[in-house]
Amino acid sequence: MAIGYLALVLHAHLPFVRHPESDYVLEEEWLFEAITETYIPLLWMFEGLKRDGVDFKITMSMTPPLVSMLRDELLQDRYDAHLAQLEELAELEVERNQYNGHIRYLAEHYVQEFNRVRNTWEDYGRDLVKAFKQFQDSNNLEIITCGATHGYFPLMKMYPQAVWAQIKVACEHYEENFGRPPKGIWLPECAYYEGVERQLADAGLRYFLIDGHGVLYARPRPRFGTYAPIFTETGVAAFGRDHESSQQVWSSEVGYPGAAEYREFYKDLGWEAEYEYIKPYIMPNGQRKNTGIKYHKITGRGLGLSDKALYDPYWAKEKAAEHAENFMFNRGQQVRHLAQMMQRPPIVVSPYDAELYGHWWYEGPWFLDFLFRKSWFDQDTFAMTHLADYLRTHPTQQVCRPSQSSWGYKGFHEYWLNETNTWIYPHLHKAAERMIELAKVEAWDELSWRALNQAARELLLAQSSDWAFIMRTGTMVPYAVRRTRSHLTRFHKLHDDIREQKIDSGWLEKVEAIDNIFPSINYRVYRPL
Repeated sequence: MAIGYLALVLHAHLPFVRHPESDYVLEEEWLFEAITETYIPLLWMFEGLKRDGVDFKITMSMTPPLVSMLRDELLQDRYDAHLAQLEELAELEVERNQYNGHIRYLAEHYVQEFNRVRNTWEDYGRDLVKAFKQFQDSNNLEIITCGATHGYFPLMKMYPQAVWAQIKVACEHYEENFGRPPKGIWLPECAYYEGVERQLADAGLRYFLIDGHGVLYARPRPRFGTYAPIFTETGVAAFGRDHESSQQVWSSEVGYPGAAEYREFYKDLGWEAEYEYIKPYIMPNGQRKNTGIKYHKITGRGLGLSDKALYDPYWAKEKAAEHAENFMFNRGQQVRHLAQMMQRPPIVVSPYDAELYGHWWYEGPWFLDFLFRKSWFDQDTFAMTHLADYLRTHPTQQVCRPSQSSWGYKGFHEYWLNETNTWIYPHLHKAAERMIELAKVEAWDELSWRALNQAARELLLAQSSDWAFIMRTGTMVPYAVRRTRSHLTRFHKLHDDIREQKIDSGWLEKVEAIDNIFPSINYRVYRPL
């Protein structure tokens, strides 16, 4: 009998990036790369485990923007074209390197991988949401929700209706896509403020995830730290992130993804190949970009990109198996020590961004696959569990008030509120005030109903924490600024048109076609609580 539990949680999220008004937008490739390198490899892992009788348990948030994009016909068509181009480039690379043994071997590896991606994509009828849902239905995967557009809750708490809209719209969207209400929520950026749990309870949610210090500094101090959930006064449970298991994967100093054998993310064929040769496979304007075909390994610390040795998937896979063994051993030691101290079964909650596995850390899905297999066959100290299952079997927990927190830099809110992005918040707050007022308006015809709903969509999209995050990281900043401004501009035009009862039906139709998220939204969700 296991004496403790390990709960792996992956946060699958991308901002809503969909541009029917343009033939090519680089940012749409965030989705395409994640499908090829993360979501489909995770499905391969699930299929293999199921086939081999491993009763695996993993929790995944799938955010509403991601689910919407995965089910969008335009983006599915564009992914088809993106994948076809990748397949063509890989075949060309095999031909071009026929006398270069190692690179030919790697090019053939990519040909096989892209063909397998194509087969999986078509086997599921291009609907990866349905694919993940089947593993939820078999109780191997628990899918949880998030904020409707990943809005940063603590920075909108002065407008409870705005937070409520983020939660309620997300829960309704989840139910439409998965056929059941969600049990849990990944708070966007794990950002918690005192009182949000009341709205989570009202939405029927059973638990949420926060960073470790959100639990460790709860009042009163939790007796078991992050190794047991705490109940808030509303009855909604909070699970805290375990720093020890997180560090082993995340840390740039001691984390697994930095191993010399693993694939080097930053050395890509799109930047390395001769310009005229690679030109058909980069941006239409001729700018270089990542293609996803990478031939080099990390090799060692302190080396420049020009000094990297050639990658070998065989040895990388061996290293992933070794790291999975190490992770399992460490979790076993941790659980044994905790069980002795706590005199009850501890739970180690290990949450990560899903895109770490496969996209940033190419070998990540192999690591997870080995971890599930080794944990199933080679040890009996801990059992893998879903958070909802744990609550069902352990219904009694300490009641505490969690501490305000996030999993960002320094653990609070400054990554999303600093000199790079502070300018957006007065505009977001003004739009929230105006939307709450608009929610009291009764639609007088079908056109006004559509305009009111579109105003709600535009506000939600403007509130995405991704835009503030990108402004702080300093990458793709013009895109994040443009998105924030365009959603706010559309919102204010809708607001003014509704107030004046002069709705521009042609313009509204265009905006509805571009920002088509949440087709069933009801603007009244913003009415005072």
